[in-house]
Amino acid sequence: MADPSFDVVSKVDRQEVDNALNQAAKELSQRFDFRGTDTSISWAGEEAITLESGTEERLKAAVDVFKEKLIKRNISLKAFEVGEPAPSGKIYKVTGKILQGIASDKAKEISKTIRDEKLKGVQAQIQGDQLRVSGKKKDDLQAVIALLKSKDFGIALQFTNYR
Repeated sequence: MADPSFDVVSKVDRQEVDNALNQAAKELSQRFDFRGTDTSISWAGEEAITLESGTEERLKAAVDVFKEKLIKRNISLKAFEVGEPAPSGKIYKVTGKILQGIASDKAKEISKTIRDEKLKGVQAQIQGDQLRVSGKKKDDLQAVIALLKSKDFGIALQFTNYR
């Protein structure tokens, strides 16, 4: 039988993000403090989100509303990267991006962290935008998961295919 293994991934459920966006749009249209500010939120492509408002402070408040909805849907804020508000004519705009996958430099950093722990028989292999960690004992793999959860790599990590 093959050694036990698991995958370290950084994926976000697009449907959950879409639900959070729709909830935020509904709240922005109904809240009293957003009336008359032309504040809106919408998809701008596959992984980008655009927020627009008449004033910069309402735009920042709209970003906070969206982040609140992401948290309620169990989506890590590390998976959402937002830029700085910029004036565009009479309105202010900001673009946010949903981050998917583990970049190669982050994957190398995670792999190095696992190697530095010096657990016997545990290997980490980079496979595209994810990391496969395998080892002789399941206890060692659970120790690796605990180690990775305790460290902050600046991205949202999930552990899948544990077998």
